[in-house]
Amino acid sequence: MATLLYRIGRFAFRRRGLTLLLWILVLGGVAVAASTAPPPPTDTFSMPGTESQKALDLLKDKFPAVSADGASARVVVRAPAHEKISDPAPKTKVAALVAQLSKGPQVVGTSDPFTTGAVSKDGTTAYAIVTYKVTALKVSDAAHKALTKAADDARAQGLKVEMGGDAVPVKQDAGGSSEAIGIGIAALILLTTFGSLVAAGMPLITAIMGVGIGVASIGALGSTLGLSTTTTTLAMMIGLAVGIDYALFIISRYRAEMAEGRERQEAAGRAVGTAGSAVVFAGLTVIVALAGLTVVNVPMLTKMGLAAAGTVAIAVLVAVTLVPALLGFAPFKVLRRRDRKLIAGKPLSDRQRRKAEKRAARQRPNLGARWASFVVRRPVLVLLFGVLSLGAVAAPAARLELGLPGEGTMAPDTTQRKAYDMLSDSFGPGFNGPLMITISAHDAKSVGKVVATRLSHEPGVADVGAVTPNQTGDTAIVNVVPDKGPQDDKTKQLVKNLRGDLHGLGRANGAEVLVSGQTAMFIDFSQTLQDALLPYLGLVVGLAFVLLILVFRSFLVPLKAALGFLLSVSASLGALVAIFQWGWFADIVGVDQPGPIMSQLPIIMIGVVFGLAMDYEVFLVTRMREAYVHGESTHQAVVTGFRHGGRVVSAAALIMTSVFSGFIMQDNVFVRMIGLGLAFAVVFDAFVVRMAIIPALFALLGNRAWWLPRWLDRILPDMDVEGEKLSRRLAAPQNQGPVYEHEYSR
Repeated sequence: MATLLYRIGRFAFRRRGLTLLLWILVLGGVAVAASTAPPPPTDTFSMPGTESQKALDLLKDKFPAVSADGASARVVVRAPAHEKISDPAPKTKVAALVAQLSKGPQVVGTSDPFTTGAVSKDGTTAYAIVTYKVTALKVSDAAHKALTKAADDARAQGLKVEMGGDAVPVKQDAGGSSEAIGIGIAALILLTTFGSLVAAGMPLITAIMGVGIGVASIGALGSTLGLSTTTTTLAMMIGLAVGIDYALFIISRYRAEMAEGRERQEAAGRAVGTAGSAVVFAGLTVIVALAGLTVVNVPMLTKMGLAAAGTVAIAVLVAVTLVPALLGFAPFKVLRRRDRKLIAGKPLSDRQRRKAEKRAARQRPNLGARWASFVVRRPVLVLLFGVLSLGAVAAPAARLELGLPGEGTMAPDTTQRKAYDMLSDSFGPGFNGPLMITISAHDAKSVGKVVATRLSHEPGVADVGAVTPNQTGDTAIVNVVPDKGPQDDKTKQLVKNLRGDLHGLGRANGAEVLVSGQTAMFIDFSQTLQDALLPYLGLVVGLAFVLLILVFRSFLVPLKAALGFLLSVSASLGALVAIFQWGWFADIVGVDQPGPIMSQLPIIMIGVVFGLAMDYEVFLVTRMREAYVHGESTHQAVVTGFRHGGRVVSAAALIMTSVFSGFIMQDNVFVRMIGLGLAFAVVFDAFVVRMAIIPALFALLGNRAWWLPRWLDRILPDMDVEGEKLSRRLAAPQNQGPVYEHEYSR
């Protein structure tokens, strides 16, 4: 592996113009393809194999009027104090509101609450349904303005009017581009780390190139593969972070090789051969973790995972080819100014190189080496502090509550939340989460009446609607309003009870009875993710465990890495529970309304965090492994690994944290949660697990940390990630002619 990448690095450095041109052509090609491709599809939500999805598919086929995907708005109206909504004056105002709503652009029709019976029992509140002929994403600004104006006009007449539904525009907070903020902070960190504008700019250029190709590819394939615009969110987030980090590691290794007196092309080849090997295997672990989301069997998550995995693969290719090519254009400008004078000019002779290596060895240990020395001397203290501190942060995760966001979890000052509360107060808490019972039978209406009678005696049911058959009479629906709200545990138990009772009732009457509706769909979604969690975790950890055994040729190193990951992800979930569920620091983070953690977040967090955790493990421990293979003891190897990699890993972690933290400013709640969760996870994993707990365990285990059964050692292929074979191959004296600076700075 190291030898192959060494050759690729030298070739890219030597043929830098050709390499850059090829990548520009690739970017241009996918950009043109994306611009000419049909528009991507709208977001669709499906859960194959669940009862809710089966009911939705049945209704789409047999009852298209019910499953129509046009947008809708529910306009809730309340009469002034001490008046009834059916009094002559308020009733006239409601009629005027309904007439105005019906004239809005793209509106198919508006229901009259007095003819549909949409009036509360106390007579104070009513609601009208506005139906549109287009989906929510295609509702025009003119239609939004007409809807808002109608509500404002009714308010001016003394009515209290609030609106909910997917046709109602969501209030957007003003803010800058999260990606730009993350990149800006990353640039400052890179400049501080490298001390060179050129060196700081290269990782940003290559990361943007990789993300650009990845996002454009998603756009080009969107209509063909069904990739919606939201698929790019995770790809952009992960692609930016790993793209910058992978380039950072290769450039840092190049500078180290130059400091040891290597010739420029040779330094680039060795940097790609050694650090590039770590990049390839680190990228593979991230790809495995993201691609593993396919086992969840939720198409939306599968597409997000595969799109992000493809973007990471592009980032790896960019790092091992484009980065050395850019180094060829500025082989000296990536160095600190004070180092350029020492290195620029002809390559050092063997004698001069040995002197440079001795001079570097005599330098005062850097902060990374001093920290590693402290950990090696006090491993038990550091280990206890790291485990106990992360355990304390992870404690709230034991109270984790999963759910999906709805209008009931929006900020209290939004019109959607106000409409939700008005309906709950006047029609009951279960009104906002009705269940839909679907009956498929030869005489569905007759079976539906039997089902409705049974439902009216079911504990936990507040109201049962009329049986509504389709035109052919083989399918019918019955709407059921629970006693409790959509997020209440009693509602979840009601869905479970209904499915158990109605399935048997349906079989007894020769029919199929299914329980669906938005509330049931959310319950099925959470259960699907919960059932897939352990298989997904086993698959991802198992495949990555095999990869890490190949990289480190050790059984205990991958085991420690996996256990450290569990600490990191538990602590990050605990922090999310404290902030988003309990409301701690809500004002600082900008949490409008505490509520349950989104159901899909833990499984995505596990995949992404595991991949990133293995990144730091590979980058840091490969340096230790390299030193150990070249004769150092485990304690010395730990210090050596931190001396060369501690500063770079710290910078990489800070960069990832800044990129992820930038997404906290997004309006999308899920994006904000995952951005903050990943930022926490990177901090916990990089600075506590990889830089404290892992070296402490190395110190306690000593040389036993590298233990591998002999029979396994014999059958495993030697991937040479640490570059031992490459070092032996290059140990022979090289007869190289003089190479002048101007040849490499054109």
